[in-house]
Amino acid sequence: MNQNSSRRDFLSRSTKIAAACALFGVTATHAAKSAIASGEPSHGMKISSPHYYLDNVLLESGFEFDGTTPISTRTELKTLEIKQGKIVALLDNHLHANHTLAVYDAGGKLMLPAMRDMHIHLDKTFYGGPWRSLNRPAGTTIKDMIALEQKLLPELQPYTQQRAEKLIDLLQSRGSTIARSHCNVEPTSGLKNLEALQAVLARRKSGFSCEIVAFPQHGLLYSKSEPLMREAMQAGAHYVGGLDPTSVDGAMEKSLDTMFQIALDYNKGVDIHLHETSPAGLAAINYMMDTVEKTPQLKGKLTISHAFALATLNEQQVDELASRMAAQQVTIASTVPIGTLHMPLSQLREKGVFVMTGTDSVIDHWSPYGQGDMLEKANLYAQLYIRPNEKTLSRALAIATGDVLPLNDQGERQWPKAEDEASFVLVDASCSAEAVARISPRTATFHRGEIVWGSVGQTSKA
Repeated sequence: MNQNSSRRDFLSRSTKIAAACALFGVTATHAAKSAIASGEPSHGMKISSPHYYLDNVLLESGFEFDGTTPISTRTELKTLEIKQGKIVALLDNHLHANHTLAVYDAGGKLMLPAMRDMHIHLDKTFYGGPWRSLNRPAGTTIKDMIALEQKLLPELQPYTQQRAEKLIDLLQSRGSTIARSHCNVEPTSGLKNLEALQAVLARRKSGFSCEIVAFPQHGLLYSKSEPLMREAMQAGAHYVGGLDPTSVDGAMEKSLDTMFQIALDYNKGVDIHLHETSPAGLAAINYMMDTVEKTPQLKGKLTISHAFALATLNEQQVDELASRMAAQQVTIASTVPIGTLHMPLSQLREKGVFVMTGTDSVIDHWSPYGQGDMLEKANLYAQLYIRPNEKTLSRALAIATGDVLPLNDQGERQWPKAEDEASFVLVDASCSAEAVARISPRTATFHRGEIVWGSVGQTSKA
């Protein structure tokens, strides 16, 4: 793939291969399939009480071992006491000390941590509107796509809020209640997309938490977007975005220096789209690492999205770079692509680099694909990067949940525990390993104690 190829060229191949897997065609429930078709996932029931019991919750309690090898996962049914958005107690099943509280029934479904879609574009999508697939001839470059966006974005802006709402519905139906959305900030959009997205997120904040990256999609320097990016920081964006500093901006050091300076001036984090696979991509990663290493204020504040250049390195080079990344708490955001390049995601994780995943596009002018499903991403990660067994499949869930796992590596329960936030998803599976391997159907999604999608049973009312 040459340096001018867009991320979507790479990712579209990934989705075609994924779609060919029969597994993906049989795991969704009929309701979820209908939701995708209509663009309207059901919000399901509401829980009005801030304090209640949830019975028949299936929790993982440990691994069963054959010698030192985990061969299965033990589970048990428990009752959760949930109050003011937190899990205040894990109780024996059906144990209700306070008989005035409402009681709900999880129906024996497996409880997993809430999913996190940490790379998505909520502000520009066809999802929720009529079907539309744009023609992209072979050889289309990212600058061609920038020119297309400059024409297309004004057509999309009247629908930004409505479609962002639909996309949030979709994410919640897949178990995601936490996200990071990139949002176009460039001369064509101005701050309109940012203002629209902020309005949507304000309406949905009780059931959906989302950070915003101000994203100069048309090039920070190429589209002269620095003044707008600064305005976006003042307007409340959480991260400074960037885009391919060599192939788009044409001046790697100046582009990255400008991006980092904005972040430093407003005490923000950085999340850059880096698709370049030529030597320029690796040069950009090394330059960013050099900058973070000599600028203590940037430690823990850099996310490199896509980072396809890492796939061009050998094992030793990855180890060396990963050690630097781990030391500076640099995060990699990957969509777990399948294509001509093999990303070293498991090696990065083994070296202590925090790797997260996200949807990226969902049915837009970059790609006609997208399920909004982080459990599917965990499945792809498992297929590509691990030897599957009970333990490794359960560990693969971490990429979808921000490293929150029910069991630690020794098989001891570490989640949920008292005082944890009551953000979780109920899944029709016997354990994490099965949920990852089979992309098991979700039945209900909770965010801070509120049910935001699906339903549970109710056995009594307060």
